[in-house]
Amino acid sequence: MPFNIGLSGLNSAQADLDVTGNNISNSGTTGFKQSRAEFGDVYAQSFGGTAQTATGAGSRLLAVTQQFTQGQTEFTENGLDLAIDGEGFFQLNDGGNTLYSRAGEFQVDREGFLVNSQGQNLQGYIAEDGDTDPADLGGTPGNLQLQTGEGAPQVTSDIEARLNLQSDAPVIDDAFEIDDPESYNFSTSLTVFNGQGEAQDAEIFFTKTDNNEWDANVAINGEVVNEEPKELVFDANGELDIDDTGLTIEFDADHEIFEEGHEITIDFAGSTQYGSDFGVTDLNQDGFAPGTLTDIDIDSEGVVFARFSNGQSDVLGQVVLANFDNPQGLEQLGNNNWAETFASGGPTVNAPGAGGTGQIQAGALEASNVDIAQELVNLITAQRNFQANSQTISTADTVTQTIINIR
Repeated sequence: MPFNIGLSGLNSAQADLDVTGNNISNSGTTGFKQSRAEFGDVYAQSFGGTAQTATGAGSRLLAVTQQFTQGQTEFTENGLDLAIDGEGFFQLNDGGNTLYSRAGEFQVDREGFLVNSQGQNLQGYIAEDGDTDPADLGGTPGNLQLQTGEGAPQVTSDIEARLNLQSDAPVIDDAFEIDDPESYNFSTSLTVFNGQGEAQDAEIFFTKTDNNEWDANVAINGEVVNEEPKELVFDANGELDIDDTGLTIEFDADHEIFEEGHEITIDFAGSTQYGSDFGVTDLNQDGFAPGTLTDIDIDSEGVVFARFSNGQSDVLGQVVLANFDNPQGLEQLGNNNWAETFASGGPTVNAPGAGGTGQIQAGALEASNVDIAQELVNLITAQRNFQANSQTISTADTVTQTIINIR
C-alpha cells in the first residue's frame, strides 16, 4: 500500500510540474491564461469499514483549471493589434468553425479581411451601404473586411452661408453683371465638387437693391447658375427673414458640370445686416473629392473606421466580443484558441462595453497573465513534493526488505 500512495504522490507532483512548466513556457504568449493544478485525496472505501481507522490511499489530480485574470496591456505601434480590457473573447471564424481567443494580433490578408496568424477571420458587425452612425451597426456577425481602395467622392448638395452684410452699404440700381464689380457690393468664394469629385470654383455675389433688401447670385467657374436672384430681406434689427433663407439651384442639360436635375441648396440662415463690415462667419459645403486610404482606426467600442486623404472617414464595421457564464469550462485548443463546451455554456455576443464585456484598446496586446516569480516558487514546491514522495517509496522498500529478511 505505501508503494501505491507514494506513486500517486509522484504522479501528482509530476502533474504539478507539468502545469507549472507549461505556464512558464507561455509567459510570453499573447493572451495566454495560466492554469492551476487542483488535487484531491483518495480514500479506499469498504462496506462496514471504520472511518476512524482509514489511512487513505494517496492523492490524484482533480482538474487543471484556467485562471482568467487580466493580463498586462502592452502597447505596440500596430493599429490592428487589439487588447481586451475586461471580460470577453474575440470571436473567430476558422473555415466555418467558431473559435474564441484573447490574442489580438491581427493583420489584413490579400482580400482585405482581418485575420490572425492562423488565417482565422475576426468577427464583427458589418456596416451596410450608407451606415455612417455606429449606432446603426448590428445583426449577425460576419468576417470583418477593410476597404483598401479609394474613398468615393460626394457631389455638393448643400451649402451653409452665414455672413454679415454691411447695413450702410450703398444701394446699386444697375443690373448684376458678373464681370462688372460696380454691379454688386460684396462677394465670397468657395470650392464645390461635382459627381466625379472634381473641384469647381463657386462665387456668391451680394447686391443691395433697397433698404434692408439684397440680391444673391451664384456663379460656378465664372458662369451664373441661378435663374433668378435670391432676395434676402432683413428686419429693422438686422435679422434675416427666417421663413425664406434658402436658394435652390437646379441644373439642366445646358450645364455640363453637374448632372441634369441635380440641385444645390444654399442656406443663408443666421446671416445678419449690421453696421459692421462685411464678413463671412461660416461657409461650408457637403461635397468632397475622392480620397486614398490613409489609416484604419478602431475605437474603444470596437468600431472600425477607414480614414481617407480627403478628410473623410467611413464606418466599416464593429468588432464583437463573446462572453460565457463559465469561461473555465472552455476547451483549450492551442494556438491561443478556445472552443465552446457544454460546461462553458453558449456565448453571449455583444459590442465591446455592452453586456458585461470589456472595451477594446487598439495598438496594444494583452500579455500572458503568468506571474513568473510565483511559478518559480511553485516549481520549487513541486520538486520538493516529488522528492518527498520518492522517499515514501524508498522507505516502504526498506521496510519490505526488512520483513523479507526475517528468519
